[in-house]
Amino acid sequence: METERHKRRLSSQAMAFVLAGGRGSRLKELTDRRAKPAVYFGGKTRIVDFALSNALNSGIRKMAIATQYKAHSLIRHIQRGWAFFRAERNEYLDILPASQRIDEVNWYKGTADAVRQNIDIIDSYDVEYLIVLAGDHIYKMDYEIMLQHHVESGADVTVGCLTVPLAEATAFGVMDVNDDGLITSFLEKPQNPPHMPGDPAHALASMGIYVFDWKFLRELLLEDADDSNSSHDFGHDLIPYIVKNGKAVAHKFSDSCIRSGLEKEAYWRDVGTIDAYWQANIDLTDFVPKLDLYDQTWPIWTYAEIVPPAKFIHDEEGRRGAAISSLIAGDTIISGSVVKNSLISTGGRLHSYSSVTYSVLLPHVQVNRNARLKNCVIDSGVDIPAGLIVGEDPEEDAKWFRVTDNGITLVTRDMLARRQAELG
Repeated sequence: METERHKRRLSSQAMAFVLAGGRGSRLKELTDRRAKPAVYFGGKTRIVDFALSNALNSGIRKMAIATQYKAHSLIRHIQRGWAFFRAERNEYLDILPASQRIDEVNWYKGTADAVRQNIDIIDSYDVEYLIVLAGDHIYKMDYEIMLQHHVESGADVTVGCLTVPLAEATAFGVMDVNDDGLITSFLEKPQNPPHMPGDPAHALASMGIYVFDWKFLRELLLEDADDSNSSHDFGHDLIPYIVKNGKAVAHKFSDSCIRSGLEKEAYWRDVGTIDAYWQANIDLTDFVPKLDLYDQTWPIWTYAEIVPPAKFIHDEEGRRGAAISSLIAGDTIISGSVVKNSLISTGGRLHSYSSVTYSVLLPHVQVNRNARLKNCVIDSGVDIPAGLIVGEDPEEDAKWFRVTDNGITLVTRDMLARRQAELG
C-alpha cells in the first residue's frame, strides 16, 4: 500500500512535455502536409498518441505538447481526441506552438529551447518533475517506473535507453554506462558510434526520454539560453553537459516496457523512414504481433471518430469481398476486393476485382476496379485509378511515385496528379 501511495504521489507531481515540432523529413512526402507525430498509424491512431497514452496510463495528468512545423493537423487531432482533461480535476493538456513568446525573432531553436520558452507555463503547474518525451515513436512504457528510478538514484537526469544494432546507432544519442548505471559519455548521432562493452554489434542508445527535477532543469535551461555556442538541444548540449558535470543515470526500457501476455520482447520503433513506417504497420497484421494493440490494460487513446463498422460485400468467384491477416478500420467497404496482410485505415473504399497486398492505406483511400497494390504506402485521400498496378514493376513505379531502396512504394495525391497530367 505504501508503494502505491508513493507511485501516485510521484505521478501527481510530474508533467509530461512532448516535443512534437520536428520536420520529419525522412518520411518524405508523408510529412508534406503534416508533422511526423500527426502521421496516422495502426488504422485509427496517430504516432503522437503513443507518448500521450503512456503518460495518461502512467497516471500523469499534466501534459504539454510543443509544436512547430506543419502543426495544423496535429493541433486539430489533439483538440478532437484529447479534450477530456478537466482543470477542476487538476488535469491539463496545453498545446504550445512556437509563437515567439520570448521575443519577436526566435521560434523554437532546439529541443531544450522549446522547454525554455515555456518556463512560465510549467512554473504555473507547480510540478516537481518534468518528463521530456519525443512525440514520434511507437512503444508502450510506464513512466512511473522511470520516475521512481530517477528519484531513488538521486540523478540530475535519467535517460531512457535501449539496445540498437550498431549500424543504426548513428540516428541516436549513444552512451557508455558503468556498472552502476551512471552514464560516462554521451554522443548525439555520432558518425562512428561506440559499441557496448563486450558486444561489438550493438550500441546503447537514447530513446529521447528524459526525467529531470524541474528546479534543476529550470536553472540549466536559463544558463544554456545565455550560451551563444549552444544549439539549445537536449542531446547535443544539455545531456552531455550533465554527464560531464553532474549525475546522469541510464534507465533501461526493458525495466518499464509494458507487455501483455502476447508480447515476448520490449517493443520500440522509430518509424522515421518510409520503410520503417511500412514495416511497423505491417507487423500489426502478424498472427501474434510484436505490439499488442488489443491490451485493454494499457489502451492507446486517440480521436474516436463516429463511423459505421467495416463492411464486406459480394461473394462470387473473382469478386469476393475478403480480408486475410489484415486490420480493417471502421467506415471501410471491401466491395468484391481481396485484402491480404495489409492495413486499411478509416473510410477506405475498395472496389470489385481490385487487390491490396502487404500495403498500408491511410484514411479515405479509394481503390477502383481492377487496380492492384503491393508493398505500398498510400497517403490519405488518394483515389487509385481503375486498372492501376503499383508494386510489381519498380522501374515503372519510380517514374511517378517514390520507391524506397527496399522496394516500398509511396503514393500521394500530388504524385497521381502529376502522372495524370503527363499521361493526359
